[in-house]
Amino acid sequence: QVQLVESGGGLVQAGGSLRLSCVVSGCSFGSCAMGWFRQAPGKDREFVATISRTGGRTYYADSVKGRFAISRDNAKNTVLLRMNSLKPDDTAIYYCAALGTTGSYVYTQAYEYDYWGQGTQVTVSS
Repeated sequence: QVQLVESGGGLVQAGGSLRLSCVVSGCSFGSCAMGWFRQAPGKDREFVATISRTGGRTYYADSVKGRFAISRDNAKNTVLLRMNSLKPDDTAIYYCAALGTTGSYVYTQAYEYDYWGQGTQVTVSS
Protein backbone atom coordinates (compact mmCIF):
# COMPACT_ATOMS: atom_id res chain seq x y z
CA GLN A 1 0.00 0.00 0.00
CA VAL A 2 1.41 3.35 -1.06
CA GLN A 3 1.39 6.02 1.62
CA LEU A 4 2.35 9.67 1.45
CA VAL A 5 2.76 11.59 4.69
CA GLU A 6 3.20 15.36 4.65
CA SER A 7 4.59 17.46 7.45
CA GLY A 8 5.94 20.93 8.05
CA GLY A 9 2.83 23.06 7.76
CA GLY A 10 1.94 25.71 10.29
CA LEU A 11 1.23 29.36 10.93
CA VAL A 12 3.67 31.95 9.64
CA GLN A 13 3.65 35.69 9.11
CA ALA A 14 3.67 37.17 5.63
CA GLY A 15 7.20 37.23 4.28
CA GLY A 16 8.19 34.19 6.28
CA SER A 17 9.27 30.73 5.20
CA LEU A 18 8.22 27.14 5.68
CA ARG A 19 9.54 23.80 4.48
CA LEU A 20 7.08 21.03 3.69
CA SER A 21 8.19 17.43 3.62
CA CYS A 22 6.51 14.37 2.12
CA VAL A 23 7.72 10.86 2.89
CA VAL A 24 6.60 8.12 0.52
CA SER A 25 6.37 4.44 1.41
CA GLY A 26 5.09 1.34 -0.32
CA CYS A 27 6.34 2.11 -3.82
CA SER A 28 9.52 2.51 -5.77
CA PHE A 29 10.09 6.19 -5.09
CA GLY A 30 12.60 6.54 -7.91
CA SER A 31 9.88 5.55 -10.37
CA CYS A 32 7.51 8.27 -9.25
CA ALA A 33 7.15 11.83 -10.43
CA MET A 34 6.06 13.98 -7.51
CA GLY A 35 3.89 17.02 -7.18
CA TRP A 36 2.56 19.51 -4.66
CA PHE A 37 -0.95 20.88 -4.91
CA ARG A 38 -2.95 23.14 -2.62
CA GLN A 39 -6.57 23.88 -1.87
CA ALA A 40 -7.82 27.02 -0.20
CA PRO A 41 -11.27 27.22 1.40
CA GLY A 42 -13.96 27.52 -1.23
CA LYS A 43 -11.53 27.02 -4.09
CA ASP A 44 -10.54 24.14 -6.34
CA ARG A 45 -7.35 22.22 -5.80
CA GLU A 46 -4.55 23.87 -7.75
CA PHE A 47 -1.14 22.85 -8.95
CA VAL A 48 1.88 24.28 -7.11
CA ALA A 49 5.04 22.45 -8.20
CA THR A 50 6.25 19.19 -9.70
CA ILE A 51 9.52 17.31 -10.04
CA SER A 52 10.44 14.46 -12.37
CA ARG A 53 11.32 11.04 -11.02
CA THR A 54 15.04 11.69 -11.41
CA GLY A 55 14.84 15.25 -10.09
CA GLY A 56 16.21 16.64 -13.32
CA ARG A 57 13.11 18.60 -14.23
CA THR A 58 10.91 20.89 -12.19
CA TYR A 59 7.97 23.10 -13.00
CA TYR A 60 6.08 25.70 -10.97
CA ALA A 61 2.81 27.53 -11.02
CA ASP A 62 3.30 31.17 -11.98
CA SER A 63 1.96 32.25 -8.60
CA VAL A 64 4.86 30.60 -6.73
CA LYS A 65 7.67 30.82 -9.26
CA GLY A 66 10.77 32.38 -7.72
CA ARG A 67 9.46 31.88 -4.17
CA PHE A 68 9.01 28.10 -3.86
CA ALA A 69 11.49 25.33 -4.61
CA ILE A 70 10.75 21.63 -4.98
CA SER A 71 13.43 18.99 -4.48
CA ARG A 72 13.68 15.29 -3.78
CA ASP A 73 15.99 12.87 -2.03
CA ASN A 74 15.48 9.46 -3.60
CA ALA A 75 17.64 7.80 -0.95
CA LYS A 76 15.20 8.99 1.72
CA ASN A 77 11.97 8.62 -0.30
CA THR A 78 11.29 12.28 0.43
CA VAL A 79 10.16 15.29 -1.54
CA LEU A 80 10.50 18.80 -0.13
CA LEU A 81 8.80 22.09 -0.86
CA ARG A 82 10.67 25.13 0.38
CA MET A 83 8.42 28.14 0.54
CA ASN A 84 9.86 31.63 0.91
CA SER A 85 8.32 35.11 0.88
CA LEU A 86 4.98 33.65 1.86
CA LYS A 87 1.83 35.65 1.23
CA PRO A 88 -1.65 35.41 2.76
CA ASP A 89 -2.83 34.07 -0.62
CA ASP A 90 -0.61 31.03 -0.04
CA THR A 91 -2.89 29.94 2.80
CA ALA A 92 -4.25 26.50 1.94
CA ILE A 93 -4.02 22.81 2.66
CA TYR A 94 -0.98 21.51 0.80
CA TYR A 95 -1.06 18.01 -0.66
CA CYS A 96 1.75 15.81 -1.86
CA ALA A 97 1.05 13.51 -4.80
CA ALA A 98 2.88 10.68 -6.57
CA LEU A 99 2.65 9.34 -10.11
CA GLY A 100 4.26 6.13 -11.31
CA THR A 101 6.18 6.72 -14.54
CA THR A 102 9.11 5.47 -16.58
CA GLY A 103 9.80 8.82 -18.20
CA SER A 104 11.49 11.98 -16.98
CA TYR A 105 8.52 14.23 -17.35
CA VAL A 106 6.72 16.63 -15.08
CA TYR A 107 2.98 16.60 -14.52
CA THR A 108 0.77 19.52 -13.61
CA GLN A 109 -2.75 18.04 -13.62
CA ALA A 110 -4.21 16.53 -10.47
CA TYR A 111 -6.01 13.76 -12.36
CA GLU A 112 -2.67 12.40 -13.59
CA TYR A 113 -1.52 11.50 -10.06
CA ASP A 114 -2.10 8.06 -8.59
CA TYR A 115 -1.51 8.64 -4.88
CA TRP A 116 -2.17 11.48 -2.48
CA GLY A 117 -1.24 12.42 1.06
CA GLN A 118 -3.65 13.65 3.69
CA GLY A 119 -2.51 17.25 3.44
CA THR A 120 -0.86 19.74 5.76
CA GLN A 121 -2.27 23.16 6.64
CA VAL A 122 -0.30 26.28 5.81
CA THR A 123 -1.64 29.55 7.17
CA VAL A 124 0.01 32.87 6.35
CA SER A 125 -1.07 35.85 8.43
CA SER A 126 -0.91 39.42 7.18
